[in-house]
Formats: sequence, structure tokens, C-alpha cells
Amino acid sequence: MPRDETVESFRRGLDVIRSFDGRKSQTITDVAAHTGLTRAAARRFLLTLTDLGLARTDGKYFQLTPAILGIGQAFLSGLSELEIVRDVLVEVTRRTGESASAAMLDGTEIVYVARSPALHRIMAIGLSVGTRLPAHATSMGQMLLAGLHIRELERYLAQAKLDAFTPSTLTTEPALRQRLAQIRKDGHAIVSEELELGLRSIAVAVADLGTRTRYAVNVSAQAARVSEAQMLSEFLPALQEAAQAIAMAMGRR
Repeated sequence: MPRDETVESFRRGLDVIRSFDGRKSQTITDVAAHTGLTRAAARRFLLTLTDLGLARTDGKYFQLTPAILGIGQAFLSGLSELEIVRDVLVEVTRRTGESASAAMLDGTEIVYVARSPALHRIMAIGLSVGTRLPAHATSMGQMLLAGLHIRELERYLAQAKLDAFTPSTLTTEPALRQRLAQIRKDGHAIVSEELELGLRSIAVAVADLGTRTRYAVNVSAQAARVSEAQMLSEFLPALQEAAQAIAMAMGRR
């Protein structure tokens, strides 16, 4: 039997940090409920974070401090390739006049890792590096899901909650499987008003030097201004060239 060399307390500490996603402040009871820890364990982790300067408290509520960004920065600074991705996205925005983004799959969500915003805002929520969105309702998420190995896809489907965000959101496993099969055939993903009404986007995958997909890149636009046909004729070629440029640049590193 292989020896377990993982550190469970470290894993639980990360769970405490992640529990603040979307929450500005929490009590010990809140953290315990969101992580499955006991109140005593949650208290110890929160006090440790406070002692390290990664959190602060008024005696009841705990908040993460800006120092927590240093953990994410350690990741980002080690990925100079993200600078390559952003430079390519800027060119996509120049060509299309629309916002371009790149994301990676993390569990059941995508995480934005690079972005080139257009001058006009297209979503009600603000998007930036680090923004997390549900994979099943986004073009980049569907593109990345389509590239998963069958075992990884089954794991995703076992964990994902296919919540409805609009009447067009895919909320059943058969519907999502059918969409992913079509994406594999087409080589691109188009999502029309599945995450937010009035929003349409198209995405393609960026493969690394191996066979696994690491990034997806997309262009998003207002559905009233840009049709699916226009996305295919104008935006898809720009995205395909961008994906190839990113892959080639990474291959030379």
C-alpha cells in the first residue's frame, strides 16, 4: 500500500482560505460550516492566519488581508507564460474590438488567468484575473471540459452542480454531454446567453507541449451586436491564430 505523504492540516488550512471566496468576512462558526471543520479547528486556523498577517479580526469577524495575494502572486510570478498569453490577447482585442480572455479549469469552475478588456463593458459582473465562473455555463469552461480525459470528465460530472443562470443554461448531464461531443467535433465552443442574458462568447483551446489542454481563450461580445455567424467568420480565425501563437511561444521557452 503506498505511503500517504500528504499533510492533512495544510489541506484544511487551504480550505479555510478558499471558504472566503465571495465572502468579505466570516465568523468562526461560518468558516466551520463552510469547511466541515469543528469550531475549535476553524478557530485555530483563523488565529494562525491572523498571526501570519494573512487575516485580521475584530474579535468576532475575520477577514483576509491583502497579504494573502502574495500566495497567488507566487504562482503568477512563476508563470511568465501568462505574460505571453496576455500579449496575444491584446492583439485579439485589437483585431476584433472585443474583450478577450484566457482561463484554466479548477475543479468545477474556470479561473481567469489573463484578460484584455474592450473599452465597452459586456457583463454585469466585473471580470479580472482570478475571477471564477461555473465551467458548464461558459464557453471556455465547455471548451476545457471537452478536452478532459473520460475519467476526469466523469469526476467533474459527479461533483458539478449544473445550476441555471438563464433559461438557456445547460442544466442536465445529457445536454452537457451532447454539447461537449459537438465541441470536440467542431474544435470550438460557442455559448449564447447561457451565463448571462445578452452575452455571447466563442472559445478555443490552447494545447501545451503534451496532449492535455491547459488553457482556453475566448472572445466575448454583446449578443445584440454580434451574431453567432459573425463570431464564426470573424472571431474564430483570430482566436485560432492566437491559440497557435501561444502554443508556439510556449514551445520555445
